[in-house]
Amino acid sequence: MTIAVSTPHWDLDAALPPLVLTQLSHLGLIKIVGEQGRSFIHGQVTTDISSLAADQWRWGAHCDPKGKMLASFRTFAINDALFMLMPQDTLAIDLPQLQKYAVFSKATLSNDTPAWTLLGVAGEQAAQFVTKHFGDIQQELTLVEHGAILKDGDRFILMLTPEAASAICNHSDKVFDASAWQALEIRAGYPNLSASHANQYVPQMCNLQALNGISFNKGCYMGQETIARMKYRGGNKRALYILSGHTELTLSLDAGLEIAMEDGFRRGGQIIEWVQRGNQVLLTAVLANDTPNDAQLRVADDASSSLTIQPLPYSLAEA
Repeated sequence: MTIAVSTPHWDLDAALPPLVLTQLSHLGLIKIVGEQGRSFIHGQVTTDISSLAADQWRWGAHCDPKGKMLASFRTFAINDALFMLMPQDTLAIDLPQLQKYAVFSKATLSNDTPAWTLLGVAGEQAAQFVTKHFGDIQQELTLVEHGAILKDGDRFILMLTPEAASAICNHSDKVFDASAWQALEIRAGYPNLSASHANQYVPQMCNLQALNGISFNKGCYMGQETIARMKYRGGNKRALYILSGHTELTLSLDAGLEIAMEDGFRRGGQIIEWVQRGNQVLLTAVLANDTPNDAQLRVADDASSSLTIQPLPYSLAEA
């Protein structure tokens, strides 16, 4: 079913509208079923799937044998099925990798994206909107008549049948496109890894440990040796930062970032996710983890651009 989408109209520096209903068309769902479905995924990802409760969702990463991420995701269960929520372009490369190993287990993995419509709800009226349609939602994961709701602080992700989602949107004044939600994910410091960044970053380079996306107590999983060594022996030199500013260029994931040094600007990092409104930009980027908060940064090939580091809403200090 087609949902009419509006173009976001507020500036990135402006206050959030009271209610932001967003179609999350950029995200997709991997579904895992079967007698050994959970145990198989548990042995592949950084998350402790075995302790995942029915009312929880968690961040996690799927890595290659060298500990470099193929995908970052949110994971949760609906009845006997486990789901992994991630960008659709990442799903396209990660699902075949998981399926390659699943043939040795009683587990079936599939792209379940077409079965659902994903909506994001944010703003000061978000809880009121969700309560109106589904009742009071307090748990991280709540099953509803036509799907499920993930609660993330004061934001909500609705996973609904296309018919149910269409009915909600048709009674709403405005539905924003995916970039509105991406801006909120960036401000949350979330690591939504794209397919073009696969095999480049160990999870700690994208702050997964700060989001409870890595279990250091579970059994073996793909890439565990590198990830554990980075925690207990050190060696990680990078982290995910939030940047905002302006540029006259049209950004892409290939756009380089530069940082001011004593002898001029030098290569400074790589964009993970971005949103652009005219010359305004908001983005997450992997930079050296000793980058000072007052560092001068810019977009490569645009000497007039300027980017400043914004505070992360969580701590990177080790417990």
